Amino acid sequence: METELKLCMRQQDVPVLLMHPLLGAPAKVQRLLNTYFDTSTMDLKQRRMAVRERLAGEQWLLTVKTAGKSENGLSRRQEWEAPTTPGALDFAALVDDANLAASLMALRAELKPLFRTDFERHSWVLTHDSASIEVALDQGHITVPGTALSEDILELELELLSGPETALHALADALRQTPSGAIALTPSDASKAQRGLALFAQSAQS
Repeated sequence: METELKLCMRQQDVPVLLMHPLLGAPAKVQRLLNTYFDTSTMDLKQRRMAVRERLAGEQWLLTVKTAGKSENGLSRRQEWEAPTTPGALDFAALVDDANLAASLMALRAELKPLFRTDFERHSWVLTHDSASIEVALDQGHITVPGTALSEDILELELELLSGPETALHALADALRQTPSGAIALTPSDASKAQRGLALFAQSAQS
């Protein structure tokens, strides 16, 4: 189960956030290249699911995310992720829910790449209010291959690794208060996958 708080921010606040005392430890920096899949009839979208292949450094990962609930930026959903070979889409080996794995395997031959997200992630693991939380600053773009369509990615994700869920909002409040003054960190319920699907729909209409 993935529980995270997604926050949008302004470009001018990025240098201020990176100087925050809570983020004093060196960040882990990764370039993440992601391709999202669906069928021509958008079966996964109808189920509010996402299938993604990710290249993180030199490792390929396959990810499945189920329909979840998101309110005021806080989302909860099931997630499976494991190393993969590009194009294999081996859901039987990845997903431990037999019915879900079987339904995804039945769709595998129809899945095709729809859009991509390409971003750089700076991440830290913090202890705050008795919780362990991964803080991830993502900056990059969403694109639809074969088109000129593009959207910027600039967001902060706080993912609960352990501890009370309330700590996510407490940490967000603490990060808003910097020595240089308050910065805007606005809760968002739109995932990268949802934004990418909207951009793909726009390309299909043009």
